[in-house]
Amino acid sequence: MHNQVDDLLIHISHSQQQMSRLLDAERQVVVRMSQIIHELPDEEPRFDGIPGILDSSGQVNKSIVAYLNGIADLQEAMAEMLVRVVKETAYPDEE
Repeated sequence: MHNQVDDLLIHISHSQQQMSRLLDAERQVVVRMSQIIHELPDEEPRFDGIPGILDSSGQVNKSIVAYLNGIADLQEAMAEMLVRVVKETAYPDEE
């Protein structure tokens, strides 16, 4: 039973390392995007009026929502793994 718990913990450790790598990659993307935004000119952009502004801001909002949903899914997956580990360590004699 202890070997199974050890194997499970090793697997969770590896998966969390991979999640950490994904978050680091996302961080690098955000840093690069902020650099690009910083390089944008300070002149007033032309968005073809109010409909263009609404469309552009809608696209930005969709991207932000997708990013936040991805982080929420990651947190949920990590919580599920932690619940399983706690259950396995709390009741080691059930198998």
